[in-house]
Amino acid sequence: MAATPEEFLGQQGFLARLEPPSPSLFLDLPPTPRDDDGHSSFDDMVLPYISRLLMEEGTEDHLFYLYPNHPAVLRAQQPFAQILVDLADSASASGSTSSPSSSSDATASTTPSTATASASASASPDDAPVQISRPPYTDVNGHASASPDNHSPGLLNGDEMAKRPSSDLFNHLLPRDEDMLNLAFLKGMEEASKFLPPDITLSINEGTVVGGGNAVSLNNKKRAALALEPDVGRPSKLMMPEQEERKMFDEMMFQEHEICMKGTQNLTAAVDGEPGKNSRKNGRSRKAVDDSEMVDLHTLLLNCAQALSTDNRQSAIELLKRIRQHSSPKGDAGQRLAHYFANGLEARLAGRGSELYQSLLLSRISVADFLKANQLYMAACCCKKVAYIFADKTICNAVAGKRRLHIVDYGLNQGLQWPGLLRMLAAREGGPPEVRITGIDLPQPGFHGAYHIEETGHRLSNFARVFGVPFKFRGIPAKRETVRPEDLNIDRDEVLVVISLCHFRHLMDESLGFDGPSPRDQVLNNIRKMRPDVFIHGIMNGSYGATSFLTRFREALFHYSAQFDLLDTTAPRDNEGRLLLERDIFGRSCLNVLACEGADRVERPETYKQWQLRNHRAGLRQLPLNPVVVKLVLDKVKDNYHRNFVVDADQRWLLHRWKGRVLYAWSSWIAADAT
Repeated sequence: MAATPEEFLGQQGFLARLEPPSPSLFLDLPPTPRDDDGHSSFDDMVLPYISRLLMEEGTEDHLFYLYPNHPAVLRAQQPFAQILVDLADSASASGSTSSPSSSSDATASTTPSTATASASASASPDDAPVQISRPPYTDVNGHASASPDNHSPGLLNGDEMAKRPSSDLFNHLLPRDEDMLNLAFLKGMEEASKFLPPDITLSINEGTVVGGGNAVSLNNKKRAALALEPDVGRPSKLMMPEQEERKMFDEMMFQEHEICMKGTQNLTAAVDGEPGKNSRKNGRSRKAVDDSEMVDLHTLLLNCAQALSTDNRQSAIELLKRIRQHSSPKGDAGQRLAHYFANGLEARLAGRGSELYQSLLLSRISVADFLKANQLYMAACCCKKVAYIFADKTICNAVAGKRRLHIVDYGLNQGLQWPGLLRMLAAREGGPPEVRITGIDLPQPGFHGAYHIEETGHRLSNFARVFGVPFKFRGIPAKRETVRPEDLNIDRDEVLVVISLCHFRHLMDESLGFDGPSPRDQVLNNIRKMRPDVFIHGIMNGSYGATSFLTRFREALFHYSAQFDLLDTTAPRDNEGRLLLERDIFGRSCLNVLACEGADRVERPETYKQWQLRNHRAGLRQLPLNPVVVKLVLDKVKDNYHRNFVVDADQRWLLHRWKGRVLYAWSSWIAADAT
């Protein structure tokens, strides 16, 4: 018969050496109250139970205090401490060739096989130094920090895929519980890092690790916490990002045109002087491997997608190895495209697309990074400039001679499109009208989901005050299809303008099998019921919203090939804003298109002809394009942007093309029965 714990400890002589006898940690807790009849209601039992849980929070520290270095405890810790020593030795060996200043390079060289071990070893601050960084994805210098191809569970980079046998690679791609824990740990680090100053390197290296017969000190957590206390109470460091963001917003709002034109000139000069400029061709990258082989990344990507669509995993894995060997987030247009498409294909192969995409949404893009990416795109591509000019001129024509204007904006985009309109209205002859903007946007994850909407309202209010425009703002954090006309306080004495610039592609369509109208049709029906003076509709033109994966993949490949080629032609390859744009905007969109299905797939664009039919079915009537506005846009694009940008009109849509491919389109509508 097995010995009881008391008998075992008695045989080892432990009980004789216990001073004092271990008291129960729960003796000081009050007993759970009971009724005299022995019956208690559910509430009467739950509340005391919660109270007891709260009082037991210090149980671990109490145990450590009673027996900090008891031989029985130390002996039980021995095998676990030895594991930590081995992990620390392997980590130091792998990082011995890099200096402390090149920690990002060391992070970039970490493979998925070591990422799990590193995450596990760093899970406790007593074990090894912890570098708190922003997961997941490649940083702007091209190094990976918990990126889908380096650290994200279930994904492999090109070097690792080339070294692994196919069977081992496939086994690695299978979902595992420890991968879920690693992803949760990385999320936790990212969330915790938001409360630290941006330039701090949190290195926790306190305490002793077991070596020979010595044990880890159990009080290292307290010492590590005390070591951090001097940094507490220094809000000036925490305020730096907010001050930088405020400065960037002010520059974009007050000097948007000047910054955009200067940025375009700087990009042109940088691209003209960049080595290898003449070797740039298009997004269809062919890379020489040796004298006898040329790699066509587009063909490899299409073949890999074909293998995935037929569930030929072995072939897909082999093709992904080759794609990873020749793709790069800092290469030419084709290599960058292949890098992000490979991320999506790997996530689909591993069955982790929705999980990874949700983790990216939780690791929201910082406002500073968003502004840098937006500024780069405004300078490199004329699509946003064309959209703002078209919208502003259309609104000014609608409000001409009127004193009150109400704008319902589906998708605020940080409010960056409205300073130009407010400036134009302020300079209007006879004075500006009263302006009211109702911003409808999705709430962000977290406790204060409407914070970004409120901040946008504050910035616009301050800007309008500077230019003397009477202004009111109201934010509605909600799904677009749930907002009804009666929620908007529409006043028929106001000029009502409804606008959406490329946001309706995120609405669900009929492919999900809704009982009634799809969210896409619900929004259009609500707009018709509002009876606006003008509805300005801007769309991203694309056919990669199809249900079939292979069809969707081909269309996405054509669309994003044009986008990456556009940037490769107009922006230097090492530009920080370009790297941010490709990683945080295009990269995560590619992941969603290729690796997600059902309601998790939110990127669902349609062509302008499909939207035209949908708008007509919803009871909307298209307005003709204003020739004055069209000429203004054409002159702006011709004078300031690359010659491969073309703006023309088709079926009352203003089209934006790159090398003949339609990327964006804009139009204006009213209710079909409006006079």
